[in-house]
Parts: sequence; C-alpha cells; structure tokens
Amino acid sequence: MAYDLVERRVFVSDLQIGMFVSRLDCEWSDTPFPLQGVPITSREDIDNLAKFCKYVFVDTQRQVTPSRLMPPSVVKPAAVVAPTARVPLNTRLVTQHAYTDTASFDDEMPRAREAFETVSKFAEQLVADIHAGKSIDPQALDDAVRPMVASVLRSGDAFFWIESLRRHDSYTFRHAVGCSTLAASFGRHMGFNGDAIVSLAAGGLLMDVGKAQLPREILEREGPLNDMEWDLARHHVEEGGAILDASGVTDPEVRDMVLTHHERFDGTGYPDGLAGTAIPLVGRMAAIIDTYHAMCTPRPYRPAVSQHLALRQLYQGRDREYQGELVEQFQACLGVYPTGSLVELNTGEVAVVMVQNQSRRLQPRVAILTGADKVELDDFRIVDLMRQAEGVHREIQRTLPAGSYGIDPSEYFLA
Repeated sequence: MAYDLVERRVFVSDLQIGMFVSRLDCEWSDTPFPLQGVPITSREDIDNLAKFCKYVFVDTQRQVTPSRLMPPSVVKPAAVVAPTARVPLNTRLVTQHAYTDTASFDDEMPRAREAFETVSKFAEQLVADIHAGKSIDPQALDDAVRPMVASVLRSGDAFFWIESLRRHDSYTFRHAVGCSTLAASFGRHMGFNGDAIVSLAAGGLLMDVGKAQLPREILEREGPLNDMEWDLARHHVEEGGAILDASGVTDPEVRDMVLTHHERFDGTGYPDGLAGTAIPLVGRMAAIIDTYHAMCTPRPYRPAVSQHLALRQLYQGRDREYQGELVEQFQACLGVYPTGSLVELNTGEVAVVMVQNQSRRLQPRVAILTGADKVELDDFRIVDLMRQAEGVHREIQRTLPAGSYGIDPSEYFLA
C-alpha cells in the first residue's frame, strides 16, 4: 500500500486557493477553525488564517476540487483536480469524502443501540468459536460491522456514547468492540470510503483474535507477565494471522491491522520490527487505536487513565512510536473531550460528555451526574455548554479517569 499522509509546511502568505490545511502552528482550540481541517476556497480563508497563524501544514494529497470552489453549474467533470504525489494502490483509502452528520444524536440513538447489540453478539460468539477451534465466517463478520459503520457515518457521537457506557467482564471482548468503534470513527474522519471503513471496523474487531490461542492463565493474569510469558504473548499476532488464513479472510486492510498493530513507527515494535511507511497505513492507525483504548480501559493490575490523558500520552509518543500526523488526526477525530469522558466542571459538578459541538470543541453537551459536593444526583441533567442560560456559566475544569468518585454513568443511562 503506497498511500501515505504527506504534509508540507507553508507560510500563510504563500497559500493558494485549492490547498487543504491539515495542521496549524497553534492549537486548534485557540482558533475558530474546524478540527477536520481548512479547505482554501477563497482569499477570505487565507486572510482568516493569517489572523491566527504564521505558517500552516498543507496535506498535498487532499486538494480542494473545483466542485467546492465554483457553483455547480460552472463545474465540468473534466475539471476535477488530479491527485498529486504517489498514486495509492488501494483507492478506498484516498481521503476524498467529507462526512457530516445526517442524523441527530437523539434520532440515531435507537439505531446505534441496535447496531451495538449486533456487533456485540458477534464478538461474544467469535471469542467462543475461536476457543472451540472454529473459524471466522467472513460474511458474518461483514454483517456484524456494517450496521455499526452505518451508524457512525450518520452520527459521530451516538454509537460512541452507547459503546462508552456498556460494561463487559472480558477485557478481550471490550477491547475488540472498542477498537472496532474507534477504527470506524477514525476512518470517517480520514475521509475513506464506506467499504474501507467497514474493513477498518472489521480489522479493529479482529486485531487481538490471536489471543484466543494463548493459555488462559496468561490472558487472565492479574499482574505483569514475566519475560518468557511476554514472549509467548507476542505470538498472538502470528496466531491471529493463522486464524485469518484458516478462515479465508483475505481483506488486505483487515490482515494489515491484525499483523502490524504492534509495529512502531521508530522500528521498536513487533513481530517484524517494521519502521516508518514500511508499516501499512492502517497498521499505523491500528497502533494508535490499540494503545489508546488499552490505556483507557481498567485492568486488574492498573487503573484506566482518562481519555484526555491517553491522548496526551499518545501525543508525547508522536514521531517515535506513532506517526505524528496520524496522532494529530486521531486527536482531531475524538475531540478535546471525547464522547464518554468523565469531567469535572468549574462548579465542582461531575459530568459525562455526550455530544461534541464541532464549532466549540471546548463546550460539548454533557450530562451532569453529581452536585458540587460530588454526591450523585437522583437523576442526571443534560446541559449544552455552548447554549447555557443567561447568567449561568459552566465550563470543563479537568478530565477524570473512569470510575472517579465511584461514579458509573451506565447506572443512569443503561441500567
């Protein structure tokens, strides 16, 4: 797979109409621009950027086509801008789709809940089948993830909200569904086409399928593994590849995610010590997804960290373990306060983030779960921090790890 993110630093004064700005020289949250990037469609766009930035980073493979620059009546099919740089081997991974929500959070919730039940049942059965020596049914896999992908494409928050509140006893099961959800959302943010996002979701679901072949005492160990056990655990990547082979799973993105999600951008990963763009694009994405979800999930031998802190730790590893541009795109995908994050407000109240406000990323819609004294309320109160009553000013003071103050949001919403 030859496709890769290619960025070029450009002084704002040198920007040209048709370019796509993917990164700024300052924090996105300090500007009014959307996290998804800024298409340069007019001189006004350049002037607005100049108010905040001296230079920006341009994605050389994501240009603005004439259909976004001129009225539809003026555009001719032949006028579409041809892709620059390398030609991707898999055109499904070209960032050419600009997704927007087509369903409100509230309208999507019933479909998101149904899609979650579908993919969850498949994941539970998958673990049981692999333990029993059975193979994966590729068609059943596709049928399980497509409803979830459809929900994520309709609404960027609803499925995440449902997934973030569900409790599961098995880390393997919880990690599989969580990584699948993150992969679908990341693919949406990157602008991949629908079939590619289905592949990403399937790959996220199967990334650790090889762990089903490991001894149960290693999987259930309530503490760190010794060196010999760690070497054995690393074989879950090869075991996963063998399961895909035996099951006839040939999707290249699924295979790349399973086989390379433990490779690291600086070559320190396993099993092959691949580095840089020798790691497939979806493998580089999978490494970020896998690490982020693992940090945010409690284990018997360590507590979970907050989503915000997990993103900060990934950022600290950019251009070492993880490709820097992809880390920044992943942060942009999830937002400053990811859906499902537990947060403390300036009032002392504890809330959970429900819906992102794309135009005001620091002011999401939240559900307040406690009073200022941290005593849980009998019922939650939903507040849109971007649209508060006059005289009332709530803002997020800090993020909290899951389970802080003994609070479990699922007791309010999914009990």
